[in-house]
Amino acid sequence: MMTISFTSIQNILNGDFEGELVGIKGWVYRKRESKGIIFMVIRDATGIIQCPVRRDSSAWADAEKVTIESSVIVVGAVRKDERAPGGFEVSTQQLKTVGLAEPFPISKDQSEEFRRDVRHLWLRSQRMNNIMRIRSEAMTSIHEFFRKKEFIEVSPPMFISSAVEGGSTLFNVKYFDKDLYLTQSAQLHLEVLTSSLEKVYCVAPSFRAEKSRTIRHLAEYWHVEAEQAFATMDDLMRLEEDLVSYVCQKVAKQRKKELYKLKVDAKNLAEVKPPFERITYDKAIEELHEKGFKIKWGEDFGFDDERALTKEFGKPVFVYAYPKEIKAFYCKMYKENPKLVMSVDLIVPRIGELATGGSRIDDKEELISRLEEFGLKNEDYDWYIDLRRYGTTQHVGFGLGVERLLAWMLDLENVMDTIPFPRTIRRYYP
Repeated sequence: MMTISFTSIQNILNGDFEGELVGIKGWVYRKRESKGIIFMVIRDATGIIQCPVRRDSSAWADAEKVTIESSVIVVGAVRKDERAPGGFEVSTQQLKTVGLAEPFPISKDQSEEFRRDVRHLWLRSQRMNNIMRIRSEAMTSIHEFFRKKEFIEVSPPMFISSAVEGGSTLFNVKYFDKDLYLTQSAQLHLEVLTSSLEKVYCVAPSFRAEKSRTIRHLAEYWHVEAEQAFATMDDLMRLEEDLVSYVCQKVAKQRKKELYKLKVDAKNLAEVKPPFERITYDKAIEELHEKGFKIKWGEDFGFDDERALTKEFGKPVFVYAYPKEIKAFYCKMYKENPKLVMSVDLIVPRIGELATGGSRIDDKEELISRLEEFGLKNEDYDWYIDLRRYGTTQHVGFGLGVERLLAWMLDLENVMDTIPFPRTIRRYYP
């Protein structure tokens, strides 16, 4: 092939190369023949473009042999054609097959279940390409937000010696000659760092051995967690709503093309702005009773309960002041009503719980008492109790699931569609 400058498909679609000879490298996305012309649609990381091959072209023989998903190098002249995808095409003069593909299985089976079985191949689709680009933008936005708020990014451990959440959802692992667990949350270790850095955050995997098979559960998911010293519940809720709004607005601004292809209205995302609605657990129970739900005071909300609550508001809602029996041992009690703890859930339409946070116990004796109530051993948490022995502060924090955030933002059916390689109770390959 002749020496030539190569460019991306998106650059061609931008209209910068009309009438010029260009080279592109990519994969065969579609192929069909019509009256002496083979129409190839080539994809690269940036987009797709039509590359017709005429029978009198030296590329014809190779075009006849090439198969869907073969990797190729195409050289040709760019011309405008409103009938072509993107309004431009590359009239193929030379074609080199780099890797000839065997018959592509997804061409025969387009079912959702099969696409998940061959996720390593489905990730090539335009749909997954667009979702992954938006995911990248969201992750970038999360880091930008915290840095603007002067939070320090830290790196918590993945191996832990004691539970943060319920012990029934721990993954046991062999750590040399010890039995440890994969982390459920970085919260306790982030609390340690607030005594030094005051405002800290991390974006890291968390692992939950939950046997749930719902649209919002993964065994391994990406967790945005933040902890802040000398802060109140009001500070916490403002931080959460500001974060969610920032990510939505940034994605709406930077990823219009991808949102359009996924049939998501960027204007709706841009309109996600604080403040979010705030209601107490008591008020939420009242509203559910009015809607005919049979939930009793003291029970935690289920998926249907959360969906019903958000359906009324049509936007994110904070629910706070929960009964202490249904929240974790580290949740601080209200002095005026010790039956309630300073815990808050952020729930969003269709997905339900997006984030959980609250004020952490800052009194040593209260913490020890709560550990005993939960049947936990003080010696397993002695390091955590130390934080209350040596310069304790009022502090708050939260954890938010990236996959749930994306599923809500993009109106996706399942959180499995928001991560490259989902891990669930039955999916762990490849």
